[in-house]
Amino acid sequence: MKLKFRCLPELHGHIPEPVEAKSALPEWLKDIPSTVESELLGNEQVRTLKHCPPIIDVFSTGILFKLPCDVTVKDGEFSWHWPKPVSPKAQQTRSPIGLHVPEQATGAPLGTNPGDFIIKLNNFWSIEAPEGISLLFTHPLNREELPFRTLAGVVDCDRFKGGFVHFPALWKNAEFEGTLKAGTPIAQAFPFKREAMELDCAPMDEAEFETHLDTQNKLQAEPGHYRKSVRAKRSVEA
Repeated sequence: MKLKFRCLPELHGHIPEPVEAKSALPEWLKDIPSTVESELLGNEQVRTLKHCPPIIDVFSTGILFKLPCDVTVKDGEFSWHWPKPVSPKAQQTRSPIGLHVPEQATGAPLGTNPGDFIIKLNNFWSIEAPEGISLLFTHPLNREELPFRTLAGVVDCDRFKGGFVHFPALWKNAEFEGTLKAGTPIAQAFPFKREAMELDCAPMDEAEFETHLDTQNKLQAEPGHYRKSVRAKRSVEA
């Protein structure tokens, strides 16, 4: 699948490009230990989430969009110095961050905590997807260290051509002061094919139950069974 990302000619080389998420794993994921002692289990060594393939895989899936410049937060104010080139023809904002007025979230459980408010993280890349492909945009998954939470949305990027998809976000840390560096992940996107789904819910038959027992037994007996089985199937599909 090929996704096209385009920016205004004047901005090329001045803004970070969207990247595959696998190329921008969080530093804390690299730094956390592989095993730790569990006080609850009598100081027994337990594996950390570094051994959880689904969590690792979600960090490596999709596309990351990044903050275009340093943004400093101090005394409740946002500031930046970004003398970016301006197109003489295009309508464009000069700001990496915008604001949504509180009334836009009327009735929604957003910004209900003292100090919370909704911002808009501006994106400077248009996106074109193949026919029938939409993109789910959401907060960079499992990135709870960020002082904001990007709200999720779906855009039909095969039809919405030439426009910029911006990212509304809940600013959830009123105590945060510091600088969000250029390149900070602000949204993660997942392309998917628009098609009807059929849900089939039923009790396991005998064969399905035997498969379930076999899988559960292997998960208990073989550390890394999930990863090994998934890799084997991916190799066959490739």
